[in-house]
Amino acid sequence: MSVRKLKPITPGQRFRVVNGYDAITTDKPEKSLLAPKKRSGGRNSQGKMTMRYIGGGHKKKYRIIDFKRNKAGIPAEVKTIEYDPNRTAFIALLNYQDGEKRYIIAQNGLQVGQTVVSGENVAPEIGNAMPLSQIPLGTIISCLELRPGQGAVMARSAGAFAQLMARDGKFATVKLPSGETRLILVNCLATIGAVSNSDHQLLVGGKAGRTRWLGRRPRTRPVVMNPVDHPMGGGEGRASGGHPRSRNGVPAKGYRTRSKKNPTNKYIVERRKK
Repeated sequence: MSVRKLKPITPGQRFRVVNGYDAITTDKPEKSLLAPKKRSGGRNSQGKMTMRYIGGGHKKKYRIIDFKRNKAGIPAEVKTIEYDPNRTAFIALLNYQDGEKRYIIAQNGLQVGQTVVSGENVAPEIGNAMPLSQIPLGTIISCLELRPGQGAVMARSAGAFAQLMARDGKFATVKLPSGETRLILVNCLATIGAVSNSDHQLLVGGKAGRTRWLGRRPRTRPVVMNPVDHPMGGGEGRASGGHPRSRNGVPAKGYRTRSKKNPTNKYIVERRKK
């Protein structure tokens, strides 16, 4: 993993920091695992804009990712580590012994030629997926299920990882990337290792156009709006805008929006830090 700082030969490259892509082994995706990806531009079925600041962007194909890792006990060889335009993490192409090919989220340190396997009674090595009941305590994990068979929903972005802290009965205690400590059923699957591309947070776009390539249009700051458009709008001159809050009046910066009646509150051992 590495990043490169470009020489300032143009204004847009002066502050630009790009990924070195050392881990990437090919730029040609597996065609059988591609799907079309349609853009809405933030418009609904009537063509009216319902989400602001969305539109444009480079054309993409979706890579079909195996989040469930349900080919238990069948070894697979890592053929390539690839870039995925739809997510911050890199992805790995697996070639199973029965001939099937699948993409998975690549873990940090996953190498081409390495063999990975999922299921019970497998070794706790990087890239292997196994139930929380089989993973040694203290292990760094990622791509974690919340319900058995659901598929990975947590710790999937670049550099993310969780840690298995304890086990008691049918629940395991896991410390999540947000800092929250939570109880998860021990028969949920998790993958050993942290997610790849941990340098993603160091990247700098360098110019506004790069954000447009990602499909994000310029965002109007609430303090420059009129009172009719936003609670923080209005005022004479450069008014500060009052307490930070959303367009609907929900306070930002520390206001807790989780319901006190949420039935899953009982599974949270310790809330994430403010």
